[in-house]
Amino acid sequence: MTARRVRIGVLGLALLTGLAAPTTAAAAGPAAAAPTVEEQRLDGAAPQEILRRSGFADAAPDLARALERARTYAQARHAVLRQGTELWRRAVARAQGRGPAGGDLSRDDDRPLYWARLGMTRELRVWQPDFRFREDQRARLLDALERTSRGQTTVHYPHRKGMKRILVTGFDPFTLDRDIRISNPSGAAALALDGTVIETPRGPARIETAVFPVRWRDFTAGTVERALRPQLPKVDLFTTVSQGRVGRFDIERTNGAWRGGFGDNENTGRPETVPVSDPATQPQWTSTTLPYAEIVAADTGRFPVYDNTEVTEIPAGGTEAVRRPDGPTAGSTARAGGGGDYLSNEIAYRATLLRDRLGLHGTLPGGHVHTPVLQFGAGNTTEITDPQFVRNRLDIIDQVRSIVTVAIGADRD
Repeated sequence: MTARRVRIGVLGLALLTGLAAPTTAAAAGPAAAAPTVEEQRLDGAAPQEILRRSGFADAAPDLARALERARTYAQARHAVLRQGTELWRRAVARAQGRGPAGGDLSRDDDRPLYWARLGMTRELRVWQPDFRFREDQRARLLDALERTSRGQTTVHYPHRKGMKRILVTGFDPFTLDRDIRISNPSGAAALALDGTVIETPRGPARIETAVFPVRWRDFTAGTVERALRPQLPKVDLFTTVSQGRVGRFDIERTNGAWRGGFGDNENTGRPETVPVSDPATQPQWTSTTLPYAEIVAADTGRFPVYDNTEVTEIPAGGTEAVRRPDGPTAGSTARAGGGGDYLSNEIAYRATLLRDRLGLHGTLPGGHVHTPVLQFGAGNTTEITDPQFVRNRLDIIDQVRSIVTVAIGADRD
């Protein structure tokens, strides 16, 4: 590492605190602060190996050089938008077998996108331009980088008569302090499916995808609603996807308005009601409108698929939480949806609540799919990949595609 790389490799907490009131403009900008919790993991051996073996190690230096050339905020924003969008498109292309592999890491791997993005946010967080630059402007650039590099700004359905439109979302890897090698099959599925066309009994369908962070603060700030609100009125089906239980898929029947507070990728979290706009009209529960019976009955792949109806609630008039195998009872307070009380439940709750608030409950199939846990091969406790790990991820991706195909082709007349 050169001295310059050390300087711009130090990060700040600007995004955590900079979303508040703008700071005073300064010619050289404020001094760089410490890295975020996520970004602190970036220099570990496993993330660096993932970047090196995928060819994505150049993403962060490329952004740093582009920022160094910027002489105005507009030029910096242009560079961020271009580089963020290119990172997403590059990750999708690699996952779908287009262009150079960049290394020997399996193309279906979602982790290069995750770690490359963190490298880019780190460079942007400590960038010190020569022109007048405020921290609220840095926050806007960070937001633009997050959205573009997650595919949230490039969802596009071509105008083609008879073409169905499907929206699928995935997540970043998580629980990285438990095992920093972790991959998230929902994110891998998003990369593999983005922009693809599937043939169904109801005709061709185009899938567009996006990926979301495993951070409570982003959900509190409305990242799900901002990304999905323009799209839900246009699509014929949507499903949020995340990693769930070992050895099984679940179609989550009911979602709860409660976050349990388990630590996110920034090791933050607290138990509370899911914070949404207009809380006075906020329901305790929302439900899937995916054709769960047809999905469960179909042969979609190697893993069994379940219609999961279990929730945890505080019954009306009660004080203690109880598990209900067949869904919530009238007047109860949510403590966990079928998908639990983590961000997978929350994205399902937010997406289906948005569907309902847009008046689409009766016309738009949508809900949440939990994939199996992606497991390494037996005995692998140190290597970043192995043949069984790749096989498991490919099988999960294929089954997500099959589930979506069954869902869009189901008879809803």
